[in-house]
Amino acid sequence: MPAARHKLLPLIGLALLLAACETPNVDSESRDFTVQQTSVPPGEAMASTEQITRLVRRSGPSYVTIVVSQSNPKASQDKDSRRGTAVASGSGFVVDGGGLIMTAAHVAKRQGNVVSVRAANGRVYAGDVIAIRPDNDMALIRLRGFAGKPVVPGDSQCLMRGNFVYSLGRPHDQGDTARLGEFEAQSFGQGVRYSGSDSKFGYPDAMVLRLSTQKGESGGPLFDANGALVGMVVSTLYDSAGQPLNLAHAVASRTLAGFLCSTTDCSAEWRSLAGGFGTACPS
Repeated sequence: MPAARHKLLPLIGLALLLAACETPNVDSESRDFTVQQTSVPPGEAMASTEQITRLVRRSGPSYVTIVVSQSNPKASQDKDSRRGTAVASGSGFVVDGGGLIMTAAHVAKRQGNVVSVRAANGRVYAGDVIAIRPDNDMALIRLRGFAGKPVVPGDSQCLMRGNFVYSLGRPHDQGDTARLGEFEAQSFGQGVRYSGSDSKFGYPDAMVLRLSTQKGESGGPLFDANGALVGMVVSTLYDSAGQPLNLAHAVASRTLAGFLCSTTDCSAEWRSLAGGFGTACPS
């Protein structure tokens, strides 16, 4: 996961093992999640195991893990033979029931790349990167033979500082992980450009979260306390000494909606977000 810079804040850690139900259905969650709660809003208790289990079972089926490979132009059009060298891996989520997946652009790398996606039922599905926006770190993948459970889009503008949020992703050195934290700000206040081989990727602004994310979680979904998608995790933050912070960036759901609806046919809920109308915020 690319890095950005910010001042150091304290970290509170909690690791729990969440056992999910095991069923073969594509819309059922068959994975075990490690739960890390790294931030607790003032005056609030840590979420209970029961609450965490309920949230992950509700939103987990929409979360996927991704391996991206370069397409081999000399191979036949057979879906397996076109896969070349693996170039990236990350996380993502289902945006409609027709096999459309969203992830970060720096995970997808370029349009036309071949992908392997592991869904909630444990099966692996093949697909292709069909659209990419490097300057706002968003990409779309179309899978073949997959009809997963899509996320329920929510309005990121409804979030207020201190609100509970959680993300789903797969760090490179861990298994599937649910991170519990809180919303910090709607805007980082400046653009971010990644360094090194990812230098063509970045974003003009992003939401700020109190989440201790790691490499491999890029492209993962960010949910509010009701299990609605409010953003996509794109980077973790480091201090000037290169030490990871309990802070991360996410692209807001309204921005995701604009990209989705400008690229494909989208649902009425996504169109509403893309048009800036959003949804009714809880009072």
